[in-house]
Amino acid sequence: MPGGDARDMARGVMAELEQLPHLPELPGRGPGADMIGRGAGLLTELFVQTEPSGWRFTDHPGRDTKRAVSWLGEDLDALEEHTQGYAGPLKVQAVGPWTLAGSIELRHGEKALSDPGACRDIAGSLTEGLRRHLADVRRRVPGATVVLQLDEPLLPAVLAGSVKTASGFQRLRAVDRQLAEHALRELIRGLDAPVLVHSCAPGVPIPLLRRAGAAGISLDFGLLTERDDDDLGEAVEGGTLLLAGVVPSTDVERSDPAGSVQGVRTLWRRLGLAPELLGRRVVVTPTCGLAGASPAYARRALATAVRAARSLVDNPE
Repeated sequence: MPGGDARDMARGVMAELEQLPHLPELPGRGPGADMIGRGAGLLTELFVQTEPSGWRFTDHPGRDTKRAVSWLGEDLDALEEHTQGYAGPLKVQAVGPWTLAGSIELRHGEKALSDPGACRDIAGSLTEGLRRHLADVRRRVPGATVVLQLDEPLLPAVLAGSVKTASGFQRLRAVDRQLAEHALRELIRGLDAPVLVHSCAPGVPIPLLRRAGAAGISLDFGLLTERDDDDLGEAVEGGTLLLAGVVPSTDVERSDPAGSVQGVRTLWRRLGLAPELLGRRVVVTPTCGLAGASPAYARRALATAVRAARSLVDNPE
């Protein structure tokens, strides 16, 4: 989300998203509030610092790790303040292990993705950190049924071997798909919460994520092609939740929320799926994060998603 006022944003999210509120992230505040810094702050026994090239692992917790932990604590305080008496689903999100590995450098300067041992350490550390994080959220919002969203925007590139080296002149070797799936499966199994996986990149590996145990898959709907039809149809029929990113994530005026989900209806007809499944299998979302939008538009985008979702239920045809 845009801006830097955690309390104001928590208040807005609770007002707009009565059915599925979430813990806002405000990366505009700077290093440690960004997706990678925030995720690194959740790691146990692994510490990071900022370098001119980005985030890098270090031996001891320093200012940057402490700042990431502090930002998250501030956001949780704001969420707790505005969820008094709330009961129902509550989404929190964290960057996934493969995007962390493709974004943080080892001490010698190459990305952690280049080292299988480092990838295993990141996945294990993140699992333990997320256990603690989810327990903290449940303690603060005891009426919540917590849902975790893993953000994996780099996963398709990790599998395709298109993640650039730290120098930027070459690309790292593709990670074996079975290895990637295993790491995600072990993480998901290690958490006592439903896990959704979000990736706003093209080529999201839907079958892999389903086999890994993802309860839902979040995609930029505009990047889907008919080649994805079979995978999507099998996912929906298998009970997987589809989080359809159809509301633009940057400032665009759109007066017809129902028009946002026309593509979802078209897909449903093309797949021959029962219209009544729309209200049970689809969550309407922005295409990606709203950090690049204005605060006013971000609030409108959330409201548009709610109205568009209602239109799917009221008029599935």
